[in-house]
Parts: sequence; structure tokens; C-alpha cells
Amino acid sequence: MAKNKTTETKSSVAAFLKTIKDEKRRKDFSLIIELITKHEGFEPKMWGTSIVGFGSYHYKYESGREGDAPLVGIAPRTNAIALYLTSEFDKREELLAKFGKHKSAKGCVYIQKLEDIDTAILVKMIKKSVEYYKKKYPG
Repeated sequence: MAKNKTTETKSSVAAFLKTIKDEKRRKDFSLIIELITKHEGFEPKMWGTSIVGFGSYHYKYESGREGDAPLVGIAPRTNAIALYLTSEFDKREELLAKFGKHKSAKGCVYIQKLEDIDTAILVKMIKKSVEYYKKKYPG
């Protein structure tokens, strides 16, 4: 079975932040890290080479594939900041409708800049996503 590419590493989050060339994106990314740390109490950790993750859970699928993943993850992509949340949390669509300017895919929400969104809604979505994972994968 293939090994998971995105695993927690010992790399420095602070050093990673310095690699974000766009100053505005780096500042927004840092503020999101502060928000998650403040509201969820998780220390940011590097997962793979470009994802900052918070907390973790162990999953095991019916197929037998298993591994660890962050409860919440964020990554500075070329065109946006990617927020890795479950797509299955309670009231997701209702919260996204109030969230502000974004794009979403199954497990990601993409934003351009922090002032485009309602950070109180972001905090609610993060909390609901963490609750979902903790309930689905207790341990």
C-alpha cells in the first residue's frame, strides 16, 4: 500500500512562513495561524513541505488504508490560501454563504485575502470541522 505523502514533520513553521514571498499573503497566513491556535488551542506543525496543520487524528478506511492527518490544515498556494476542512461538517453550506469571497472544493476552501472573509465564520467552520473529525475518529 502506498505511503502517505503528507505526514507531520519536524520542520519549522516560522522558517516556512519566511518562504512565502508575497508579503500580504504571508501576513494573512500568519493571522490565520494565530486564529486557529487561539480558538482551538493547537500548536501549528508542518505537514509535508507546504501544509501547516493543527492537531491530528488517525483514520482507517474500510479499504484498510490508514494514516494520520491534521484536524485543520492551511497552505499558501500560488493563487490562494487553501483551508483544509472536512466537507461534511454541520451547517457547512449555510456558513459558507455567510463566509465572504471564496471558492470551495470537496475538502478545501480557498480565499485570496483575509479582508474578503468574515473571520468569525472562519472560526465557526474550523470548530465544526474539528468536532466532526473528533467524533468520526475518536482516539
